[in-house]
This record gives sequence, structure tokens and C-alpha cells, in this order.
Amino acid sequence: MRNRLLTVLALAILAVTAGCNTTDNTNASANANANANANVPATTERAGTDDSVITTTTNAEGVKTETRTFRNNPRVSKVVVTTDRSGRRTTRVYSETGTEKVVDNVGDALTETGDALATAAGWTADKTKEGAAVVADKTKEGATEVGDKAEDVKDQTVKGAKTVGRKTTEGAKKAGKAIKDALP
Repeated sequence: MRNRLLTVLALAILAVTAGCNTTDNTNASANANANANANVPATTERAGTDDSVITTTTNAEGVKTETRTFRNNPRVSKVVVTTDRSGRRTTRVYSETGTEKVVDNVGDALTETGDALATAAGWTADKTKEGAAVVADKTKEGATEVGDKAEDVKDQTVKGAKTVGRKTTEGAKKAGKAIKDALP
């Protein structure tokens, strides 16, 4: 009788311990999932104006980052608007070449045209065209100069070849005369 009582008591203790362990595991898993989800930033994406896409991300600290990416703008590749928890906004404009400029003289950067953003950053279309014209002129000058130098090299090469030919002929004549003189 005593053995049966001890066996029943042992089984009861095991059952209670197993039940508590399952509950603890369930709670631990739920807490782990909640913590993991709290660290993942919330991200949304929507179509913007001027052939762009706007991606919005909010991190665990409450900082909101809105990135507007332009698909076909020759002057601006993207604009990033960061809003901290206090509501302060910072707007950064990026050119197609990767140049970054913080701007504060533009309205809503998420709705303005790419050209308006480029102008606010100081990247004017006229300066771009002017710069391209200067590059083209310099390239043409450089190509002409290289062509002139190549012509000079060619002339010097021809002149040198003629001199070598003349000297070779003179040397051959002298050698032939020396052989002729040496023969009886």
C-alpha cells in the first residue's frame, strides 16, 4: 500500500511539473515573438508622382524614413526625408552621380518634381548643359592635339627610316668597294 501511495504521489508531481513546463515554454515563445516583431521596422511602399516610388520605414525608436526613388530623372536619383520622434525633418537629395545635398528650401519633397528638387539642391539644367559643352570642347581639343602629335611622330619615323636606309646603302657600297679592292 505504501508503494502504491508513493507511486501515485510521484506521478502527480510529474504531471504538475510537465504542465507548468509547457505553460512556461508557451509564454517564453510568445514573448520571444513579440520582442522579435518589435525590432522589425514597419515598411510600406506606394507610387509617387513624376514616375517615382516612395518607401516608408519606421524603426523601433520611432524615426520615420521616407525614400522617394525616381525611375527616369536625369538630374535626381532619389530624395530621403527623415523625421525624428520630435517631428524634425531632414531632406537629402541625391543626384544621378551620387552627390548628396541637404535641402530645406523645397516644399514637400515627396510630391515636388525631380527638376524642382534638383534646382533646390543647386543642380541647374543650364549648368549641366554648359558643363557638358566644356567637356566636349576639351575632348575635341585633346583629340586634335593627340592627332597632331601622332602626325609629328609619323614624320619623325619616316625621316629616321630614310636616314637608316641611306646609311645602310652607303655602308653596303663601302663594304662592296673594300671587298673589290681586297681581291687580286
